[in-house]
Order: sequence, then structure tokens, then C-alpha cells
Amino acid sequence: MSVEHQINPDKLPKKNLFITMGLNFFITVVELIGGLAAGSLALISDSLHNFSDGLAIIITYLAIKLSQRPKTPKYTFGLKRAEIMAAIINATTLIIISFFLIKEAIGRFANQRPIAGQLMLLTASLGVAANIGGTLLLKKGAAHSLNVRAAYFHLLSDAFSSLAVIAGAVFIIFYKIYWVDPLLTILISVYILKEAYAIVKEAVDILMMSNVAGINLEEIKELVEKIPGVINIHHIHLWKMADNDTHFEAHVEVQDMAVSKTAEIQKLISAELEKRYAINHVTLQFECQVCQKLDIIAPS
Repeated sequence: MSVEHQINPDKLPKKNLFITMGLNFFITVVELIGGLAAGSLALISDSLHNFSDGLAIIITYLAIKLSQRPKTPKYTFGLKRAEIMAAIINATTLIIISFFLIKEAIGRFANQRPIAGQLMLLTASLGVAANIGGTLLLKKGAAHSLNVRAAYFHLLSDAFSSLAVIAGAVFIIFYKIYWVDPLLTILISVYILKEAYAIVKEAVDILMMSNVAGINLEEIKELVEKIPGVINIHHIHLWKMADNDTHFEAHVEVQDMAVSKTAEIQKLISAELEKRYAINHVTLQFECQVCQKLDIIAPS
């Protein structure tokens, strides 16, 4: 017996995704050319992050579309986890790029080169404008989808990195401190590694069907067992199928009663779990206490 409420994860107008993608590919080209011309590794790192942002937006859009496809006899849950897989790909790409840039930055400390600070400043300023625009476009959708949140953090991290590059350019222009460029590259990369790791961890937890963070199963057990007619609840499982799709299943022991009575209990339990914990899919197996004692139903 189950109750399911469909949630539309695509809370974000697709035009926002396309505009953001265009901004990222534009600033990628601008920063790459500017970084090569200015001799700035920090600027080149920013361009690579922006390029990964553009790819992330493409993956995000495709994943959302896949997750909304109807269920089939083969994929009985549909393709809801396409979003989670895409989030892992996005975050993993950031991790790989960040390690590469850290390696390059360390080499730059031993082999410092002159950098055109004015060009670096101008190019980074364009990057800030583009990334702030992108984060504003994705902010609303980030609250409803792990995958959109991954793309959002791509853009947010780039906005911070571009601001750091601007600060570095100022130091280079006025003080000729060229080692600030690889230092900024390392700091930016470490920050992005931290954010990307958090996304990967959350996505892997969902794929491994771990218990949902912030929900106490003992608390749920106490809540359900206070409902009239329920003797106890056991064999409890709680997991996320996707970022906005939380499943709960359990065995509920009751007195011998009509099926219509268990339907009323099912409705009460489902309503409480949705109201308190945003659990939107509840599956319950009812067991008769008397039947259990007579071994009519094998215990779970």
C-alpha cells in the first residue's frame, strides 16, 4: 500500500539555463585569450572553471529532462537518478581541474614570470560580471535540485575566484608581486575542492540509499506508534530516490481489523510523514498481531 506525490524538480525556466551557458562559454574564451596574453595562470584557471560551468549547464538540462521521463517496465522508478549522476560528473570535473591547476601553480612559484596586470584586471572584471549574472539566474533552481545546485556552485565559486583575480591584478599593477598569481590559483582551487567534495558526498549518499540527513528514525517510530490502532512499526527503511523524492517503507503491526481501517491508518501516517519530514512516497505493509502469533504470517 503506497501513497506518492509527484514533484516537479524543474523549478527553473530553461531559458535561464541557456542564458547562463552562453555567458560561461563567452567568458571562457575571453579569459583564456586574456590569460594567455597577460601570462596569468589564475586567469587561465578561471577560464577553465567557466568552461566546466558551461558543460555543467548542458549536463544539468539533459539530466532534468531525463529525470522527468515516465516510468517504464525496465526502469520502474523512471530515470530520476540521472540528476544525481550528473551532479557527480559536474563536481568530479571540478576536482580534477583543481588538482591540475594546483600542480601548475606550484611550478610557477619556482619559475615566476612577468604578468600584464591591467589586462588581467580588465578580463577578470568581465568574468565577475558574467558569473554574478549566472548565479542570479540559477539561485532559485538551486534550492530545489542537487544538480542545479552543483551548477550554481560552479558559478558562485567562479565569481569568488574572479574577485580574487581582480585583487591579485591590483597587487601586480602597483607592487609587481607576481607570486600572488599562483597563490591565488591554489587558494581558489582549494575552495572549489571543498565545495565539490560536499556535492559528491551528498550525491553518493543518495546513490547508496543512506538514511536521510536530519531525519531521526526513532522519532518517526515514536510518532507512528502514537497513532490509534498501531501496535508497533518495524522493518523501517528511509532513502532518497532523487534530490526531491524521499521514500519510506515499513511494516506496521495492528490488531485484526478490516482493510478499510488500515487504509485510514495509512492515510494518517502518510500525512504526518509528509508534513513533518517532507517524505513524499510512503509504502506500508500491515501485519495482524493475532495472525503473527498464530504463524499465519511469517515474521519479517
